Amino acid sequence: MHGLVPPDNPGKDPARIAAAVAALASRHGERMDLAVPLSRLTTLRIGGPARAVCRLHTPDDARRFLENAREHEIPAVCLGGGSNVLADDAGFEGLVLRVATTDLAVRGDTVVAGAGHDFDALVVATLQAGLVGLEFASGIPGSLGGALVGNAGCYGHEISEFLVEATVLRADGRVETVGPEDFAFAYRHSVLKDSGDLVLEAVLRLRRGDTAAAGETRADIVAERRRKHPVDLPCAGSYFKNLPPGAPGGRRRAAGALLEQVGAKEMREGDAGVFERHANIIVNLGTATSADVLTLAERMKTAVASEFGIDLREEVRHLAPFGW
Repeated sequence: MHGLVPPDNPGKDPARIAAAVAALASRHGERMDLAVPLSRLTTLRIGGPARAVCRLHTPDDARRFLENAREHEIPAVCLGGGSNVLADDAGFEGLVLRVATTDLAVRGDTVVAGAGHDFDALVVATLQAGLVGLEFASGIPGSLGGALVGNAGCYGHEISEFLVEATVLRADGRVETVGPEDFAFAYRHSVLKDSGDLVLEAVLRLRRGDTAAAGETRADIVAERRRKHPVDLPCAGSYFKNLPPGAPGGRRRAAGALLEQVGAKEMREGDAGVFERHANIIVNLGTATSADVLTLAERMKTAVASEFGIDLREEVRHLAPFGW
């Protein structure tokens, strides 16, 4: 998920944006849904309506909507599977672009997949095709495109390790094939979070291997996730990023460990609460609002800063009415 039209654009006029979106819908309504609640599109199940959700099936679809957004100064963001996102109660005054391509092709030890492909389903599909490597990502929610933008990872691996190349729509309308160096991957980050480039398709290199053993690893990871993560409660995943290693070459320090020490599991604001089995996960206990979540997250950060002098950084991004 990332911004395509900068949130500081000069056209922050809801009435003007509404008229521009309505005009766009009159021409391309078959690819658009109007006034869609973001609570339906995010795993936290929070958020007011977006002006429109645009389904992108081809590069031409993506180019067309992006060009219209820029020409008419309509804010636009790309949203994948909706994890790692807190949508504002006021909604979003613009276009939400969703890559709808879920094509998948296996060519030797490489996989070519549409950016809209469900990330966990991709893990299953690659194992069924006799390829191993992605089982570390078992159970991670969201789309392949979102995983690449946020450099999703766990258990010592990240999706960036497997990327060969990707087809992206540049903010200026060019469609290009780029290598992993263009992403400038870092921990839970790539430059695409801010650049305005949109992932349309990706090529991943895996390897032929023992799929039975990999399947067992997947089952163990899924079981571990079910033990530690909410199964029946909406959440956005880990709210804060883990901390850099204490020594070069070491493992990152879990933000959840610090949060547990300051009693975060007992914290609640309205219907937003910290999950009882994981101190770095905020859950929606019923009718939580974005204000509830933001207030709770600030309490958690303040407690850690006061106790340890450490400033936690959010992994979950707040989608405000005019952008990130």
